[in-house]
Parts: sequence; C-alpha cells; structure tokens
Amino acid sequence: MTETLKVRPRVWIGLAIYIGYVAVVFLVQQLSGVPYTELGESGGNLFLGAGLSLIVAAILLAITTTLLGWWRPALREQKRSVRWPIIAPIIMVVALLINLASTDWASYDGAFFAASIVLILVGFTEELTTRGLLLTSLRSTLSEGWVWFLTSALFALMHLINAASGQALLATVQQVAFAFLGGTIFYIVRRTTGTLIWAMVLHGLWDFSTFAVLHGTPGPFAGFGSIVYLGAGVLALIFVPFVIRGANEKIGARA
Repeated sequence: MTETLKVRPRVWIGLAIYIGYVAVVFLVQQLSGVPYTELGESGGNLFLGAGLSLIVAAILLAITTTLLGWWRPALREQKRSVRWPIIAPIIMVVALLINLASTDWASYDGAFFAASIVLILVGFTEELTTRGLLLTSLRSTLSEGWVWFLTSALFALMHLINAASGQALLATVQQVAFAFLGGTIFYIVRRTTGTLIWAMVLHGLWDFSTFAVLHGTPGPFAGFGSIVYLGAGVLALIFVPFVIRGANEKIGARA
C-alpha cells in the first residue's frame, strides 16, 4: 500500500471505535424508548428504535474514517484470496431470497417499508466498524487467522445489546452464535472479492430480509431461510482457512 495514512493503525484504535459504535447505537436506541421486541410493530417503531441509531452511527463512522485516513485499507484488500470459497456467501444469498419470497408484502405500508429500507444501513455501519476499521487495526499486529476470529467474534458479541433492549436472553445467545457464522461469511466475501463493499451489500440485504419475513404472516417456507443460512455458515467455517492462507495484508504506513 503506497499511500500515507493520517494515523498509523493500532489495535487500541480499532477497539475504541468498536466500543464507541456499540455505545452510540445502544444509547440512541435506549433514548428512543422502543423495546427491541416491538421494532416490527410499526414503521415509526422501526425507524426510531433502529433506523435512527444507524443514521447517527453512519455519520460518525464516516467522519472517523476520514479523520484517520483509513478508507482504502478499510474497504479494500491489497490482494484477493482464492475465489471458490465464495460458494458460502452465494448460499447465503439463496437464504436471503427465500426470506424475501416468504415475506407478506401485502402487510407492508409505506412507512414500514421506508423504515425497513433504512435498516440496510446496518451493512455499512457494522461492516465498516468490524471488518473495516477494526480489521485494519488488528492487521497492524496480529496474524490473519486472529483477524478473522476476533472481527467475527466481536461482531457477534455486539448483538448482546439486544438483550438489554428487551430481547429474550436465549434468543440473544442464538443470535450471537448465528452472527459469528454471518461474520465469517462476510469476511470471506471481503477476501474473495477484494472489497468490503459487497459484504456491506449482502449484510444490509440480509438484515432487511430477516425483518421483512417476520412482518405480517410469513409464507410456508419462511423457516427454510434460516436452515439454508446455517448451512452457509457451517461451510464458511470449513472454507475460511483457505481465504486466510497466504494472506499478507499488514499495512506499512507512516504516521
């Protein structure tokens, strides 16, 4: 990487951004007064309880990334990995399509649909936080195997705040486990395509589909989306060593 970064990547910087992101999202969601379990009841609930926090976080993340000068390492690989492990993300796309096909679109009104679209921002905010800025920081010191594991684990653990917002603990633990699989899939997308952009797109559309399918009366095949997703996640765990192998993404930049 030839450009000079404004700030040399350090592990503590990435962790500080991660903690700051979780704190901002949690605080804005708490101030909204909308419990996590009531997000799907109306467009207003969905926007105030989730969408608003994503808008605030997206603005703050964009400012932070610009001040650090980390846009390029956060969004792009220096060298892509082997391509074939992208099979796992493709299977996740199939799960996404099952969710959308099973959605009760007749139950949507304009406000709820607009609020749902805002949720796609989660792909930008969570990916830039974890597999963008945190990943850039971790690569300054750690091997790529640890970079994959820690970015996926911390991505999964950020979903624990949903329990504090009213979601049942058992459901939250299951969500954390599924999020680790999802994080691994998104990491594979970054490594195989050479950019975080496609991981952002897949992440945003996936979250949109999971909220959409739960609104109204889902179709008879709604449950199959989660099963296919689980299969994609298991394959991702098998494939991830192949995208880690030979990775040399450490950044040599002047402070």
